[in-house]
Amino acid sequence: MLNLNLDSFMVELKDGSIKNVGPTNKSASAKLFDVESAEARAFGDGQVKIVATDASGNEVQIALSPDAAEAVVDDIESLREESGIFE
Repeated sequence: MLNLNLDSFMVELKDGSIKNVGPTNKSASAKLFDVESAEARAFGDGQVKIVATDASGNEVQIALSPDAAEAVVDDIESLREESGIFE
């Protein structure tokens, strides 16, 4: 399930084109639940891309710096040691 939350988002559709309307204070978040597959791979010369897909074909891609990717690895290792999630 893909959940998109768009704040202060307004566009104009005219003659098949989408145009931004209003102030530039828009923000968004995306959440993907019930992920069926996830992978990490190199992206460009200096990033790690994480790709997660659900059963409906919804996909979220995240490009991380090596430092941010290491922080995620550390978080997962902490969960493995401190919680029962991986049991």
